[in-house]
Amino acid sequence: MIAELSTWFNQLQEWLFTSFFQPLMFNFGMADLLESGYEGAGWFLVGVFQLLVIVTVFGPMQRFWPVDPVTSTPTIRVDIVYTLIHRLGLFRVIIFFLFDPLVDFIFGYFRLVGIPTLNLDAAWPGVTDLPWVSFLIYLLVLDALDYVLHRAQHHFNWWWQLHSLHHAQRQMTMWSDNRNHLIDDLIKAVVVVLIAKVIGVAPSQYVLLVALTQLSESFQHANVRIWYGRWGERLWVSPRFHRLHHSIGIGHESSLKRNSPSLKDPVLGGHNFGVLLPCWDLLFGTANFEYRFDPTGVRDQVEQGVDYGQGFWDQQAKGMRRFLNLDK
Repeated sequence: MIAELSTWFNQLQEWLFTSFFQPLMFNFGMADLLESGYEGAGWFLVGVFQLLVIVTVFGPMQRFWPVDPVTSTPTIRVDIVYTLIHRLGLFRVIIFFLFDPLVDFIFGYFRLVGIPTLNLDAAWPGVTDLPWVSFLIYLLVLDALDYVLHRAQHHFNWWWQLHSLHHAQRQMTMWSDNRNHLIDDLIKAVVVVLIAKVIGVAPSQYVLLVALTQLSESFQHANVRIWYGRWGERLWVSPRFHRLHHSIGIGHESSLKRNSPSLKDPVLGGHNFGVLLPCWDLLFGTANFEYRFDPTGVRDQVEQGVDYGQGFWDQQAKGMRRFLNLDK
């Protein structure tokens, strides 16, 4: 199944690259970047597929089973901008120009001196002949990494100053997953890419893993009153499970003092940090399976009227000011 999907995707990627990306790159004098352009065509296709699923599947669910009525369409439109930036490859372009040359140099040097990548799936004999088993191994490892990074985003105050933008959405919808400060996303993306290269994730598998993760995260943020039942909630992160993580003073600020004067206080504790699998929250004692759908946002937003920004650039600028500690 995975092999057939990969073949179909590669054929479509080849057509898109030769028909559109390659001529454009030649016209703009970027012939030396054709390999990266081919990769970009793949990410663009993944994004288009995700957007189709979000609009045609998740959208009707939000209309039929909403948690909250829609009261602020401008904030949703800003979230759509974030989604388009990430899912159609613009964010990948930023990563490419800022970090890819350095990453390629580092791993090229390692190969030159005889230091190989781990190829984690090869540790078990015969696994490389079973693509779906290899895929599951890397899914588990990268999802565990996502859990650790997510905990770090809430644990380290400097990182929370950036990540709090993601939690400041009071009107959470299927478009809210990519509502992040760009520096927050860059830090996490670079770490994940480095680890994926170190453990030997194949490029095609990495694309599929990212696509699955992003699509699941879009559904987790959807404005839907949906949960997976007593046992299903423990197998895969649901919209109910993740909404509790976004709930004011419950999911992500549980150790802040009730009358904390500012976000300069340490942000510790919280619940439901899992990205795909709740097992990490179960393992480390951060799971909360209460059936509840609470209001979302950040405590100082509600109690002190802190403004996290109205538009894309306003949100990015205010996040940078918090990060640099300029609003004392």
